[in-house]
This record gives sequence, C-alpha cells and structure tokens, in this order.
Amino acid sequence: MSLSDSSLVGAGSVAAGTEAAPGSEGAAGAAAAGGQAAAEQTAGVRPRVRLSERIAAGQPATAPSVNRTAAVERQVVFQSRNVSVDYGEKRAIDSVTMDINRNYATALIGPSGCGKTTFLRCLNRMNDSIPGFSLGGELLYHGHDLYDARANRVEVRRRIGMVFQKPNPFPKSIYDNIAWAARNLGMRDGMDERVERALRGAALWDEVKDRLKSSAMGLSGGQQQRLCIARSIAIEPDVLLLDEPASALDPIATALIEDLIHELKARYTIVIVTHNMQQAMRVADKTAFFSLDESRIGTLIEYDDTDKLFSRPADSRTRDYITGQFG
Repeated sequence: MSLSDSSLVGAGSVAAGTEAAPGSEGAAGAAAAGGQAAAEQTAGVRPRVRLSERIAAGQPATAPSVNRTAAVERQVVFQSRNVSVDYGEKRAIDSVTMDINRNYATALIGPSGCGKTTFLRCLNRMNDSIPGFSLGGELLYHGHDLYDARANRVEVRRRIGMVFQKPNPFPKSIYDNIAWAARNLGMRDGMDERVERALRGAALWDEVKDRLKSSAMGLSGGQQQRLCIARSIAIEPDVLLLDEPASALDPIATALIEDLIHELKARYTIVIVTHNMQQAMRVADKTAFFSLDESRIGTLIEYDDTDKLFSRPADSRTRDYITGQFG
C-alpha cells in the first residue's frame, strides 16, 4: 500500500488554516481520547477515512486480542531515525534512533528534562501546537511518515491514543466521557456496547456499571485514570502512550494500573514514560534510557530488553543512573 493510499494521508489530511489553537492539558487530554481529533474535524477538516484498508499488508489497524508470538514481538510499529526536536533555537532531543515493537510495553526512563515526554508526544504529534516546535529526522508509523505534509492528524491521534500524568476526565457523566469522542468521530453504532467494552478493557466496569450517569468527577484518582484509559481505547486505537500514568496515585491504584498494562499489551502497543525504575522493571518488555549530553540536550543513551538493561547495562551512564549515582 502506497503512502497516498493510506487513510493517514491524502483525502483526510488537515486542510490549510485548520490548525487547532494551543490549549490546556485538559484540551490535550481530549486529544488523547479522540477529542482533539474530533475538534479538528468540526473545525473544517474533512471526515476521517474509515479503516477499510489495513495499515500494512496482512496487519489489522487494531491489534487482535491474541497471545504474542515471537513473530509478533519482532514486528515494528514505530521507527525513529535520527529524530531531533527543537523549540525555536533550543534543541530538546538529538539523534534518537530506535524501533518500538508491536504488543510490547516499552518504557522511557531518565532524569527530569532529558526529553522522555517530548519524544513520547512526538509519536502522536501532540507537540505540533507548541510554538517553535520542529522535528528533524524521520519518524515512521507502520512504515508511514507521521510528519509527512499530507498526514492526517485526526487519524494519527485516533490510532495513537494518549493518557496523561494527571487524570483529566471531562465534566460529564461516566458514560458520556467514554462516548463523546466516539460520537464525534462518527462511531455511533452500538454505543452502549462500546462503552461497556471500553470500561471492561480498563478494568473499571464492575466499579461503575451501576452509576454510568453519575459525574466522572466523583471517581477516585485511580478510577479517573482508568476512565481516561477507557476513553482512549473506546475509539479503537492501535497504540497507547502513557505519560507517567501512576505518578499521582497511591500504591494500590498504581498496582491496578500496572496490572492493567500487562493486560492491555496483548491488544495494544504501549509506550510509557516513568520516573519509577521499579515500575519499568515490572511492566516493560524493553526500556530506553534517556539522559542529557554535555550540551544539556536530551539523547538516547541505551535501549535494550528491560531485564538486560537493568542487570547488565552496556553504558556506564545507564549503570550510574539505575544505581542512583545521579538523577
């Protein structure tokens, strides 16, 4: 399938002059659940192309619910080739090269300010609205350039969902939090089933099934974060990006999120930013260690299987970080 045939580009592309205005993290949360995609659509973007084609030959747009095999584990979803990010004249990350595999949980770790979240947000173009943002190098999703001039950001953000550090439910009912983005993206059939399926997928259904019309703002912090995950998976993504999803939660709620990650990676590719190295060891199949170079620019130091990176790091900087020598 050629690039021009993909629903990521071409007819569904963002029209000139329809750039969404920068908003708050709450607005960005709407994007993670399809909200920004829907907002861009109503602002004048042509309706998204339905996924009648597969992203790549023989591969469905949404990962099937099956156990991983060695072949699936090796399949590449993202290819980052010498990716750099600048905000005006300030370089944030430089020369990041790595592949992210299907149905893996991949952790991004490193000290504050090293570019972990910047790189994560590049994966679904969440940095686009930041003044001065520019990306160099090449970032491919299933072989397609995410930053192609024709790329449809609506479809990119539908396929690649994001959940933020701080839970950001809409001031709506639990049901409407799940249904809102799906409705705006034209996914109106079987809404009750869609809402239930998403809440079950986020391990929240049994806790809220008798109060779906109640405000989501009344949920606990851990429940709100799982609601945000449910909101993302309700629009049938291929990838989930998690930006420190448990950093504001208590140990019990954190354990629930970690258990959920293990369940979700059977169906989705997961990339998670975390400052908690023990959490990376518990949930991630592969781990990327970012740090700052001599010029205070974020760079990828080491990327390997999680067990190997933590037990036999190849770079002394990785060893110093994971043993608490800095960070």
